[in-house]
Amino acid sequence: MSELFPFKQVMGFVFSMVLTAVALGVYFFDMSFAVGMTVLLVTAFLQAGLQLVVFMHAGETEDKGAIYTNVYYGLIIALVTVFGTLLAMVWDMG
Repeated sequence: MSELFPFKQVMGFVFSMVLTAVALGVYFFDMSFAVGMTVLLVTAFLQAGLQLVVFMHAGETEDKGAIYTNVYYGLIIALVTVFGTLLAMVWDMG
């Protein structure tokens, strides 16, 4: 019977709810901008990683190395795009 219960998915859902509650706490506890943004960024990346691994089954296939390589590549491209835009438009270094 225990192999029929989706324990990993239920725990992933519970952890997702905890991360959502922590992110919602930023609003209700009236945190400063820097602390609030730090908490939101950390919870957002944890939530994205949790969704990728638990619910999209990224680590359960035989080519998980290729999947994680593509995720890291996408993350690097996203960070270069965001910081390049900030560098050119906000920080006026373009």
